[in-house]
Amino acid sequence: MFNKLMKIGHRKPSKPEAVELPIPAGPNAPNVTVNHASRISNGPSQLTALPSVPPNSGVVEILPMLNDVPLSERHVLFIRKLYTCCIQFDFIDTMMCAREKEIKRQTLSELIDLVRSGSCKLNEIMQEELIKMISANIFRCLPPATHENTGGQNGGDPEEDDVFLDPSWPHLQLVYELLLRYIVSQETDTKIAKRYLDHTFVSKLLDIFDSEDIRERDYLKTILHRIYGKFMVHRPFIRNLISNILYRFIFETERHNGIAEILEILGSIINGFALPMKEEHKLFLSRVLIPLHKPKSVSTYHTQLSYCITQYVEKDYRLADVVIRGLLKYWPLTNCGKEVLFLGELEEVLDCTQQAEFQRCMVPLFKQIGRSIKSSHFQVAERALFWWNNEHIVDLIAENRQVILPLIFDALEGNMKGHWNQAILGLTSNVRRMFEEMDFELYEECQKKYDEKLAKVDEVEEERETTWRKIENVAGTEKLEYEDETSHQRKKSLIAFW
Repeated sequence: MFNKLMKIGHRKPSKPEAVELPIPAGPNAPNVTVNHASRISNGPSQLTALPSVPPNSGVVEILPMLNDVPLSERHVLFIRKLYTCCIQFDFIDTMMCAREKEIKRQTLSELIDLVRSGSCKLNEIMQEELIKMISANIFRCLPPATHENTGGQNGGDPEEDDVFLDPSWPHLQLVYELLLRYIVSQETDTKIAKRYLDHTFVSKLLDIFDSEDIRERDYLKTILHRIYGKFMVHRPFIRNLISNILYRFIFETERHNGIAEILEILGSIINGFALPMKEEHKLFLSRVLIPLHKPKSVSTYHTQLSYCITQYVEKDYRLADVVIRGLLKYWPLTNCGKEVLFLGELEEVLDCTQQAEFQRCMVPLFKQIGRSIKSSHFQVAERALFWWNNEHIVDLIAENRQVILPLIFDALEGNMKGHWNQAILGLTSNVRRMFEEMDFELYEECQKKYDEKLAKVDEVEEERETTWRKIENVAGTEKLEYEDETSHQRKKSLIAFW
């Protein structure tokens, strides 16, 4: 105990740079509103001894480098540099304010190096002003989307439009890089940072995911993923915000530029789910992820969506039945491109599916596969027949061949008799051969029933033709009788007239 008391008595005093707090800016400082969870309050005795930060006049000034000033003055200079970076420019006209833009760019680069190196510890006021500056630059009104500029008159697909590149990106990239370095820095105290990277900040950050510039969305994806990993208090809020964005996309607008990036973040989140899985996460699967197959633009984010779905099934194989039935519910009827995507996704899901879950949904599943096999679109039929190249799926089918073969036998035989594509004929022949080798008796039985069905179809067709001939004969006889009667009545009328 005596040794502990001696150590406490000989503790080193804290560094003066970590407690030095600059006075907030004057009335001419940039007007940036960010709602924070809390603010620190300091007594007047602390502030009177600090050098004041001169108010920003809105003019970009050349300031000395942070490494060229004493440690005691770095905090004030850091704040002044932040004020400089808050000034906005028009980047459409590259020649306007070129000198001021270059000064801002160099200042942002210097701040990035400072935060990355950790040579100047940021106190709470500095962190607050830093987030204000970042907010002033990245939280802005996004330009109208390309499809909105045309007013929908040209009927163009936004997926086919030219790639949009924000002219202000050279400066925005530096701001995003500064934010990323601040979040991942070992010097950043999570307890302090969460006061400024609060729910309002995160909400606005997710709103910017609708940016058309893919470079900005990539940075946003990385930053939000880092926030989710470092600030556990924000995790339920972020998941809730993502759900709302996806709900609005699915059921209202079907227009959003950042769905693929949001789903990439979700893929990492789902990968970290603990088992047993919470009911909240299962509801997210059934209410959000599965309905995401409905929009027409699913091809733009299907890779990421398929990864999220597969992660769920890998985590809990009992969800395979829910996923397969959900995909069948949103199965495209006229969009062959989407159908090819769905067949590929189902194959990945079946790779993770166990026998019990497969048996629950195999009847509706292979009814649909039968329709896909006999599709006149060769890519759809080809993708469905490729399932028999997957060993795990073949094992599942072999165990349940008594149910599956009768469901798809008509489609296989129909392809062999009338499909126009030679590649489909070859694939169909291979699948038929596999079933013959699995169970020849079952195959012969299905062949017999198929022939009987064709005979019945021929009988029904012959009966129909016979019935129509009888109707035509009766109709012809009545027509002749009607014409004779009409002619007789006409003669009587003429005789009476004369």
